[in-house]
Amino acid sequence: MNSYRQFWTSLSIYVLVLLVLALVGLGAAFVWCVISDQWPLAAAVGASMVVAVFMSVRSLAAPDHIKSISTEQTLRTASTTLGFIREGLTPAGCRAVCELLWHETRAEAVAITDREHVLAYVGVLEPEFPPGSPVRTQATKDVLAGGTTQTFSSITPAQMRDLDEMDTAERLREVSFMPAGIVCPLLVRGETVGVIKFYYANYRDIDSTERAVAQGFAELLSTQLALSELDRQSHLATEAEVRALQAQINPHFLFNTINTIAALIRTDPVRARELLREFARFYRQTLENSDSLIPLSRELEQTRRYLIFEYARFGRDRISEQEEVAEGLGDVAVPAFIIQPIVENAVGHAMRETGTLHIDVYATTEDDALLISVADDGVGMTQAELERLQADWDEPPVREVDDPTRGTGTALRNVRERVIRQFAQGSSMDIISKPNEGTVITLRLNGALSRPRIEGE
Repeated sequence: MNSYRQFWTSLSIYVLVLLVLALVGLGAAFVWCVISDQWPLAAAVGASMVVAVFMSVRSLAAPDHIKSISTEQTLRTASTTLGFIREGLTPAGCRAVCELLWHETRAEAVAITDREHVLAYVGVLEPEFPPGSPVRTQATKDVLAGGTTQTFSSITPAQMRDLDEMDTAERLREVSFMPAGIVCPLLVRGETVGVIKFYYANYRDIDSTERAVAQGFAELLSTQLALSELDRQSHLATEAEVRALQAQINPHFLFNTINTIAALIRTDPVRARELLREFARFYRQTLENSDSLIPLSRELEQTRRYLIFEYARFGRDRISEQEEVAEGLGDVAVPAFIIQPIVENAVGHAMRETGTLHIDVYATTEDDALLISVADDGVGMTQAELERLQADWDEPPVREVDDPTRGTGTALRNVRERVIRQFAQGSSMDIISKPNEGTVITLRLNGALSRPRIEGE
């Protein structure tokens, strides 16, 4: 039972008793005054009676400050329920919601189901409906199918008259189920994913206020479930993009590395064995880091490990990589695969036919942002090529099997989107490039320094 309603009912009864006693006393005094010809006093007593009646009726009509208390209590209850289902329709979260609403409404029981099973049931007859038990009532099935709120009564008016003299416990022992209730759909993007049910011992307990409260809480929970689903889809999309990034950079790299190791087996078997060991470590880290934030130091380590295979393929004199990382940034949390794909992009597209490609990786800070730059002195891009690359970021990803150059554009797109999605507003990827001079790609991770740090291995 709602604690506010209990308080208000008790207060109303108390005021009513005082009203009756006051009117009886004032009435007796008024009669005595009339009999005694005390007309001035009788007038005063009569006026007092009118004031007493007016003030008592006004009090019973629920003054504004009492209504304010009720509204505040309802909003507090609504706010609390949101936290319970932040992770979706979990049994624990649903039970917490049911317990809260059971205490804050006049319902004898409150339940939440998904499309097939009871997730939580709190109140009278609770042992009869354990979590995981199948949905039974036809009203629930109808709401799941139709997506609209329904009020039901399982007992005819004639049967109810026979039960009216019983208290709730006796009535339930007689009929062994909840006689009446309100069933509201829980909707996510127009699809009914479950219901919330409010059960009552008598269909007369279901008035317009109870229906409005039930519908309001159902809509509130539906909104939170929709937000939870968006969060989940966003996480899945990010993870899918990481795996897509892995899939599109791995095939050519895998092919080239295996060919390099195979060529070294005859000429330098010791070196081939070392490369094979590093190759295994590289792929283990690739799989383990696919859906997590990692320390900046580990991302740099993975980038250096990648370059080991490119050194073996092209020779040490063809690639030179240096790092300049500001002190204290090694444990800053960054998404996996935000530096290595950019370095691979430089190796795959910036190298000239002869000479050394210099790649410099910088990490510094600006306010609470982490700035990561990868600069090369390779062939660079024209403004038209750069604009075409950036325009492709706004289009659905397309990767032709016979066009290996498209994979890197997708890799850069994925790096950019994950940076923007996972960090604060204003996070970005900027590219500056000039033909025959080189390219600088800078990542801005706003808020990265405010996040918890991750210790490197």
